[in-house]
Amino acid sequence: MKLQVAPAFEGDWRRLSASERALFRRVVTDDFHPACMRRQVDPAAAWPATLRVRRVEGTPGVWEMTWSFAGPDGRATFEWVAIDGEPAVRWRRIGGHSIFGEP
Repeated sequence: MKLQVAPAFEGDWRRLSASERALFRRVVTDDFHPACMRRQVDPAAAWPATLRVRRVEGTPGVWEMTWSFAGPDGRATFEWVAIDGEPAVRWRRIGGHSIFGEP
């Protein structure tokens, strides 16, 4: 699955610590990406409970993923897009709960 990042995500990413970046990469590789692949085959497939994936209220087409409520708070928002005609994910924001002000 192809991935893309929004400019706001890039700015958020630069503010994360090295350990936060490493944890996000691991969560995406080990849990998020395989779940996306399963959902491509079966859109009703459940997301892993550890990712707490759900739609962002009041923001059509934007989803949130929370992989940590403990310090540091680990959250990201994303949307489904197409890149070269293939399904893809565009990461919109990453950080703590404050990203929901402009997801």
